[in-house]
Amino acid sequence: MELWFTEKQTNSFGITAKVKKSLYSEQTPFQQLDLIETEEFGNMLLLDNMVMTTERDEFVYHEMIVHVPLFTHNNPKKVLVVGGGDGGTIREVLKHPSVEQVVQVEIDGKVVEHSKQHLPHIASAYGHPKAKLIIGDGFMHILESMDEYDIILVDSTEPVGPAAHLFTKGFYAGIAKALKKDGIFVAQTDNPWFKADLIRTAIQDSKEIFPVTRLYTCNIPTYPSGLWTFTLGSKTHDPLNVSQDRFFELDTKYYTPKLHKASFVLPKFVGELCK
Repeated sequence: MELWFTEKQTNSFGITAKVKKSLYSEQTPFQQLDLIETEEFGNMLLLDNMVMTTERDEFVYHEMIVHVPLFTHNNPKKVLVVGGGDGGTIREVLKHPSVEQVVQVEIDGKVVEHSKQHLPHIASAYGHPKAKLIIGDGFMHILESMDEYDIILVDSTEPVGPAAHLFTKGFYAGIAKALKKDGIFVAQTDNPWFKADLIRTAIQDSKEIFPVTRLYTCNIPTYPSGLWTFTLGSKTHDPLNVSQDRFFELDTKYYTPKLHKASFVLPKFVGELCK
């Protein structure tokens, strides 16, 4: 008998993957957590039946949420990651030698625990001396922070359940307060095919708070539609004006200095969401 996992990305569309076996399943205090081994994408982390990351394509998301803002800032020293319990985002942050500390606030410790066990390559940075893990509410952590971070990365699930309040204008205002005077934030803002209104709202909210607001994209095959967006808000630095001498060689599979600027070139229908 064949077993398949299907994520219903809308009421009438989804993606499906052939499953070798179930690795773990638990209803945590926050969400349904599952880890499965798939034929095509290796081990896959699911939260509330949505694909969060896979061994095969995880590098795209994690490289793009991190390296675009960290190369845009001229000297990122202290970075905050909200969410990101699989560990891939802090792994990429720690590739930048200027970073002195990366603080991660993840609400569900079970995600961290089982990512270490079943996604060890993604979760490889846990225990690094520059990495500080806090199991708690990232929304509250930001509200309690003032002029503290150079970079804030919102590596959240889709805007449902415990992540719903991470897509509000009030949260972006809190981020601005928690950032230093030349700080930058990036948040994943879903896809333009099924969540156009979310992107439009995120861009408009960010524009009202940050002098520089940009949308950029990447291709992630296991995420809804495959076309994924990030919203960048900056107090001073523009990702389109990064000088070539800011870039240095990194061990990446997707991100490159040329792609840094190219990712901001948007299809017309996506660009119209930013007006």
